[in-house]
Amino acid sequence: MTRTWVVWLMAMTCCALWGSAFACIKTGYTVFSVAGEDTAAQILFAGSRFLLAGCLTVAFTWIRERKILLPRRASWKYIAAVSVFQTMGQYIFFYISMAHLSGVKGTILDGINPMVAILVAVYLFHMESMTWNKAVGCVLGFLGLLAVTLNGETLTPEIHLVGEGTMLLAAASASVASVLMRKFSQHEDPVVLTGYQFIIGGLVMIAGGLLAGGRLHMISPWGIPLLIYMAMISAVAFSLWGILLKHNPVSRISVFGFMTQIFGVVISAVALQEYDKLQPSVLAALVLVCLGIYLTNRDSEKGK
Repeated sequence: MTRTWVVWLMAMTCCALWGSAFACIKTGYTVFSVAGEDTAAQILFAGSRFLLAGCLTVAFTWIRERKILLPRRASWKYIAAVSVFQTMGQYIFFYISMAHLSGVKGTILDGINPMVAILVAVYLFHMESMTWNKAVGCVLGFLGLLAVTLNGETLTPEIHLVGEGTMLLAAASASVASVLMRKFSQHEDPVVLTGYQFIIGGLVMIAGGLLAGGRLHMISPWGIPLLIYMAMISAVAFSLWGILLKHNPVSRISVFGFMTQIFGVVISAVALQEYDKLQPSVLAALVLVCLGIYLTNRDSEKGK
């Protein structure tokens, strides 16, 4: 799990899966009659996805181990902590913010997650050191994110607590979750952590969405396979990501997160037939992000 080709293959697979989720979510809102301003229904939809993802992940661990596998008693506090930041905090803040942000600004602010994760690992948890290669790698990754997201559009300078503020909280929450997963996976199987934290987070989000008045109305039978696929995205991607974090520095893995937006643009353009999104800026973004990943991994491979 520390070999370069294994890390690149597994991390890129995770980012491709997460990238495909953008088109799935957009389609899912249509299939389940979720309005863009209906935050309660969006949280209910996300909670349903994560609850199913947790059940699939746990079922996989049971099949793999050929027995019912429960976390150790001491691990429940780890599971609760990861769930608070990775599932509940990240996605509740995300959905609140997206109701008050343009898609471009939301994507850019959400995309700073890799940089924040590295800063949290270095300066808050002191798990590794900052180097010039890591700093430059993050900058190149962010420039790639700007290239693939802006594509000729401009940003407004306004900053609001509900909007930009909550999106930054979502990114910070996800970043803390990555560090916690790296830390706690030394004591518990990362797949077990992932599965049970999804179940807890999904149940809380479903309860919150229902209490807030959210409802889902499926208008097509394709809703069921779509929801299953979205659950599998989370189950597979977060499990692989957790395994990678267990065996590698946070910076080495988190920097791959910049690829998610690139995969998202390409997959959405093809799946939703929005081919006008496939501009030369996508290729430029790919080059910048890959160069940033390479520089960050050079130091991480040396243990810096």
